[in-house]
Amino acid sequence: MTSTAIRLTQYAHGGGCACKIPPGELEEVVRGLGLSPTAPGSDLLVGLDDGDDAAVVRIDEHTAVVSTADFFTPVVDDAYDFGRIAAANALSDIYAMGGRPLVALNLVGWPRDVLPKELLTEILRGGLDITREAGCHLAGGHSIDDPEPKYGMAVTGLADPDHLLRNDAGRAGLPLTLTKPLGVGVLNNRHKSTGEVFDNAIASMVALNRDACEAALAAGVLAGTDVTGFGLLGHLYKLARASQVTAVIDANAVPYLDGAREALRDGFVSGGTQRNLDWVRPHLNSAVSEDELVLLADAQTSGGLLLVGEVPGYPVIGELIDAAGGGGFSLQIR
Repeated sequence: MTSTAIRLTQYAHGGGCACKIPPGELEEVVRGLGLSPTAPGSDLLVGLDDGDDAAVVRIDEHTAVVSTADFFTPVVDDAYDFGRIAAANALSDIYAMGGRPLVALNLVGWPRDVLPKELLTEILRGGLDITREAGCHLAGGHSIDDPEPKYGMAVTGLADPDHLLRNDAGRAGLPLTLTKPLGVGVLNNRHKSTGEVFDNAIASMVALNRDACEAALAAGVLAGTDVTGFGLLGHLYKLARASQVTAVIDANAVPYLDGAREALRDGFVSGGTQRNLDWVRPHLNSAVSEDELVLLADAQTSGGLLLVGEVPGYPVIGELIDAAGGGGFSLQIR
């Protein structure tokens, strides 16, 4: 078999961020560690408290270090594109905190007796090209022999500690902005099942969130997250819970990639998407169809930023309002 005929997605049980451990299950695991919450006045500005996108440590009055790691199994069959997508996804956590990526390290799992090393070279080439586009150094990494192919990066960045994008800084009365359309989850699942290639989904996933981050900071935004494996509903739920507000989504304002609704209609929904919806459903007040909820919970890979505030050039999809029930929080879909 030639390397061009190999479908990488067939060598993995899941694909992209849809193969994350379910959010509720992951929170149970972490809760059992007994880690102390971030203390007031600590140089650890963002830790494990609210499940934010990256850890942030203050170095001095004007500088903070932002640190993250992200890797997953193939989401597309093309090795070069897989490398680009995984790298853009890892860098996104830095942008989601309002940071600038500085240096990245490759994280590789590879079935060396099953897949040719030339494919791994193409994956690494894709990752290198994205880090170059981001102006981020790539300096080695770590690899293991693994039954499934996996790729991603550990990334370190810098940020202004007074201008972070945090998921606990949302305030009632502000709009919600989304910087990339949804739908890559169902399109990637269709690709894995049929081999059809969706260039629009690839283009969305390899696009850096750098410009959106810079626009958000210029607009004075202080709260946000990125939309990845937990879907729009899952990540918005975490933001609303951390900020103790109610989030309202205007379903008609949410943008989708061409072909996403057809993929949903034809049943290409991942298990991760269903778990996302199950997780948020107890806190959900919805006036839309079940299909619409599934799309809103669609597990994204290298999705856009979800920002609290209006950012020029990107659609407003809802707003934050005072928490329902006096101190509670919820998600409302209209």
